[in-house]
Amino acid sequence: QVQLGESGGGLVQAGGSLRLSCAASGTSFRINVMGWYRQAPGKQRELVAQITSGGTTTYADSVKGRFTTSRDNAKTVVYLQMNSLQPEDTAVYYCHVRDLSPRDYWGEGTQVTVSA
Repeated sequence: QVQLGESGGGLVQAGGSLRLSCAASGTSFRINVMGWYRQAPGKQRELVAQITSGGTTTYADSVKGRFTTSRDNAKTVVYLQMNSLQPEDTAVYYCHVRDLSPRDYWGEGTQVTVSA
């Protein structure tokens, strides 16, 4: 079982930056992939970025070059550095973890609002 704790959302002006963090606790040695999804009002949840235990990263085309995901050395904390934020980045951002079962775990979500 994995528990996820998110932090770092908020309100920022267009062009600004935010950093999201998600700490996983529990059976951390079973964690495989960690990452972030987002869901804007009236839209489906979409992958933003993810990183595997081996360090391979994947990004949505819409955030490439602006967002960077990383993990700490213990591989239990995942970060999302968001630069050059735009109003279309406004959404609830969810931390996601997939373990080796594979089983998916989700955070409660953190609101990111970008004003024009």
